[in-house]
Amino acid sequence: MSAAHELVVPLRVPVPVAAIQGTLALDLQPRHDPPTLGHGAARAAVVPIDVRVRRGADDWARRFAQAAVEIVGGDRPAAQLLRWTSRTVYEDLQRRALLVGRAGGHTAGQARVQPVRPRVRSVHTCFVDHSVVEASVHVGYGERSRAVAARFELRAGRWLCTALEFA
Repeated sequence: MSAAHELVVPLRVPVPVAAIQGTLALDLQPRHDPPTLGHGAARAAVVPIDVRVRRGADDWARRFAQAAVEIVGGDRPAAQLLRWTSRTVYEDLQRRALLVGRAGGHTAGQARVQPVRPRVRSVHTCFVDHSVVEASVHVGYGERSRAVAARFELRAGRWLCTALEFA
């Protein structure tokens, strides 16, 4: 090295790498204890459900979600789910189908319009109660995916969708 190079003062002082640096550092050590809940927080309880009832709820959630994404896409009329939805869910399905129809230049529910048919890839249900089921649904549109969450309540001997969210 030249004498001039030895006189150059580095702008940054080397800092040794530490296990945790900065204010946004994450603790990556695994937790072995269950999470603690605050005072008065509800604990999730597992509701014992017969296997046949659980499978029936899974199948129902799968069929319902398939129909719902086809309605929103414009492939089927919203009236097909009228009997199995609350008023707010039905109105939301109609509104979504109309908005997608306007954007795509077609009339919702009149003919097959989606270039790629949506397919329900998986359904995961959770019984909140013997008469309440919440479902998370993974829907595939070709290479793309979308999540749908639904809440079903057992009323008059049939499942009724009381909440439906698309993500």
